[in-house]
Parts: sequence; structure tokens; C-alpha cells
Amino acid sequence: MSTIRRPDFSFEDQHSGIVCGIDEVGRGPLAGPVVAAAVIWRRYGLCPDLCAAIHDSKKLSAKKREYLYNKIFDFADVSLAECSVREIDEINILQATLRAMQKACSNLNTPPDVALVDGNKAPKLPCKTLTIVKGDSKSLSIAAASIVAKHYRDTLMQKYAEEFPHYGWERNAGYGTREHLEAIEKHGITPLHRLSFAPISQQSVKEKVI
Repeated sequence: MSTIRRPDFSFEDQHSGIVCGIDEVGRGPLAGPVVAAAVIWRRYGLCPDLCAAIHDSKKLSAKKREYLYNKIFDFADVSLAECSVREIDEINILQATLRAMQKACSNLNTPPDVALVDGNKAPKLPCKTLTIVKGDSKSLSIAAASIVAKHYRDTLMQKYAEEFPHYGWERNAGYGTREHLEAIEKHGITPLHRLSFAPISQQSVKEKVI
């Protein structure tokens, strides 16, 4: 029986100097910002049990992500950055994602020598950059960044849901679920909806933003 691969420091150990992991969350939703995180582990004194618990954020429960989010800040240099709905609509979601990654990396306390980036598109950074497809299941630095970004954005969308309670953002984080789509049809669109995304673009033709 094959074992399930978990992220480790194999990619980090291939490079000298300071290595950060970068990941984003929120490319697909119909509402809310895209968020990127950059993480540099302080490996001296890092607990093996914590490393064993880190995984691709999508494979963890919300409760586990919250726990790990706080632990990661205890053992790493962490930076978060957003690109707003307006930026997404102005420059498109890919460019907004890359911009958020750039901002997250530049806001780290220590400039990295190498950046490991989840996926196959890399932002322009002032350091060596390596893209890793499914990096959040391979690199502990990227996996940590995925957890930080997802927990932060989910919490943000829960707060937005208090202001706009009809759309179920506390459950769907702005993604195009049936509940969300039905609410758009019934209640219209908000300033947090991405006007460049279908079906929001079609809906915006029918009405003014509420």
C-alpha cells in the first residue's frame, strides 16, 4: 500500500540561504479579495509534531487550520497581503494574484534568497523563484502559507457576511455555490462582488450595485 505524501523540507533543503514559501487563496470566488501569504520557517527549535500536522490547507478542517495558523506565527516569519475586488476587476485575477504574492514577499521581515511558489505562475520577485505544482502538498513552507492565507481569508469573509448576510459567505467564502448564486439573483450584487466574473458581469447589467 502506498503512503500518502506529506509536505517536508525537501525543496527547501535544495537551496542555500533563506527560503520562503508563497501561496494564495481566493482566485475562484465571485466575491472578496484574493489573499497571498509568504512564510519563512525558523527551523531551529521547530517542533516535529507541528511539521507533521502541516498539510495542504484544503485537506484540513477549519478548526485545525485555525490552530495551525496561530502555531505557524510562533515559529515563522509570516506576511499576508490582499488584492481588492477593484484591483481584480482592473487588472484581472491572475495579475491580482501575482501582485498579492509580490506584496506578501516584500513585506517579510527578512528578504528571502529563494521563493518557492505554489502553482506554475510566478510573480516577479527580487530573488530566485521556483514554481511547484501542488506545492502545498510537497513543501512545508508553501503548505504553511496555504494555511495562513486560507484561514485569514475565511475569517475575513465571515466578517463581511455580517455586513451582507444573505449570501452565506461564512459558509462558502464567496465561492459560487448554489446558495450564493440564488442569493445574487434574489438580493442583487454587492460592492464585494467581482464585476469581471460571470455571472456577476451579467447581473451587473441588470442592476446597480447595492
